[in-house]
Amino acid sequence: MSKALALTALCIAVGTARAAGPDVPVELHHRLQRSDAAQAQDVAITLDACGGAYDARLVALLVERRVPATIFITKRWLDRNPVAVRELRAHTELFELQNHGMAHVPAVVGSTRRLYGMAGEPDVAHLETEVTVAGDAIRQVTGQTPTYFRGAGAAYDAVAVKTIEGLGYRIAGFSVNADAGATLPATAVAARLRGVKPGDVVIAHMNKPTSGTAAGFAATLPELQQRGYRFVTLSQTRLVPQ
Repeated sequence: MSKALALTALCIAVGTARAAGPDVPVELHHRLQRSDAAQAQDVAITLDACGGAYDARLVALLVERRVPATIFITKRWLDRNPVAVRELRAHTELFELQNHGMAHVPAVVGSTRRLYGMAGEPDVAHLETEVTVAGDAIRQVTGQTPTYFRGAGAAYDAVAVKTIEGLGYRIAGFSVNADAGATLPATAVAARLRGVKPGDVVIAHMNKPTSGTAAGFAATLPELQQRGYRFVTLSQTRLVPQ
């Protein structure tokens, strides 16, 4: 099975995820809760910074278009990209930093567990460290405690969900996968973004500057803004199961 098909096969809503059993890692799919007319056109863009570099073109585009985003950073990425962190912190009116883990280890528990080729956590204690160490690092940089967590690979087993929520975090799912882990060309990213609807939570990546992500966003953000969409961060709204 290709990686794309494997990702599709895991597209299960949160209620099903919890019924699937402790050994089945699944994606959690969320949308934005829209309780009044002011939220009718809301869309949330979330960007993962797993490791690697910094997609300055993508961030510059968001700044130019005045589009807010929730950015999930690992401590590994934070430590390696101090200039990028300073640039993000220079635009706190647009960007909020949330927890993507210490070292980008998937939130699946078991010594032999793997997710998309990545080894999972050997036990709950290691998962707790993955979450709390990153949270502490983000708090030191921002002065604020992150409230959302997204694990590596964006899939979780039941033990991980219980553990992460027990640490006081809400798990950030999504409804539109814009760049498939920054593996898609710009045309494919743009096609997925053109399908965005009010209430969607978009996931993409900002740690691979050679990918097609920035160009795909550049081609479509003006169109989405012309449709009247209002972009919000996760802390400005509430997630509900898709």
